[in-house]
Amino acid sequence: MVKPTTDLEIPSGGAVLAADCAGSGRPLICLHAGVADRRMFCEQLRGLSNDMQVLAYDRRGYGLTRAPDEPFRHVDDLAAVVDATGEGTVVLLGCSQGGRIAIDYTLNHPDRVAGLILIGTAINGAPDEPVPDDVKPLAEALDAAEEAEDIPRVNAIEAHIWLDGPTSDEGRVSGPLRDLFLDMNRIALEHRDLTQMRQPPSAYDRLSEIRVPTLLMHGSLDFDYIAKRHAHLARVLPWAEAVAFDGVAHLPPMEVPARVNENVRDFCHTHKLR
Repeated sequence: MVKPTTDLEIPSGGAVLAADCAGSGRPLICLHAGVADRRMFCEQLRGLSNDMQVLAYDRRGYGLTRAPDEPFRHVDDLAAVVDATGEGTVVLLGCSQGGRIAIDYTLNHPDRVAGLILIGTAINGAPDEPVPDDVKPLAEALDAAEEAEDIPRVNAIEAHIWLDGPTSDEGRVSGPLRDLFLDMNRIALEHRDLTQMRQPPSAYDRLSEIRVPTLLMHGSLDFDYIAKRHAHLARVLPWAEAVAFDGVAHLPPMEVPARVNENVRDFCHTHKLR
């Protein structure tokens, strides 16, 4: 059983997943965005560990996790993390791509998930959204940088898109938060050696099968399609509640950790999830 500590290593297949854990009680497992790693949740580990057990881990290709190039599924790695807690049920908190994995796991293992918290979430099988006209220059610059394999330029543009917000001024978020984003995303961009990830089936048409309390959070400076996606989730999920943060982009746990923590704490208290 995972003890309230830090610097954990959780085996899954040939991988060793790096994780941090603090607090006690029913686990809140945090799944990071595709432009980050477990460090995006450092303020959740600090701010929520007096109320519950908080665990954040690096997926394959991110942070300090070590993984060979072997066939794998992110939901299987998450299953290994859930099993490592030694608890019967957990609460999942997923941001962006982390939310996609949390949804997939909930659909596959409904008996193991007591609550679901989704932040600016992706969803397998969701309809493709066109790039808005005012974001096209930024998207084209990103495509060019990726084609040129210019990782520092890709990193800078993705910081503009996901940290600042696609229609915000570049550098809106500065200082230590920007430095952290650039370091986390650089590690992810430099991991090009995982070629055998198995794609899960669509979850979009199965969302109404999710029967657990769900909290939806997104930032007003994120892409418009994120707000529309969350509105769709609020309609089809039977026990969903939604929160929007003004003046925040794609990574609220980093930008406004106290507000995220307050909403998570209230949600878990209301639904007796702690």
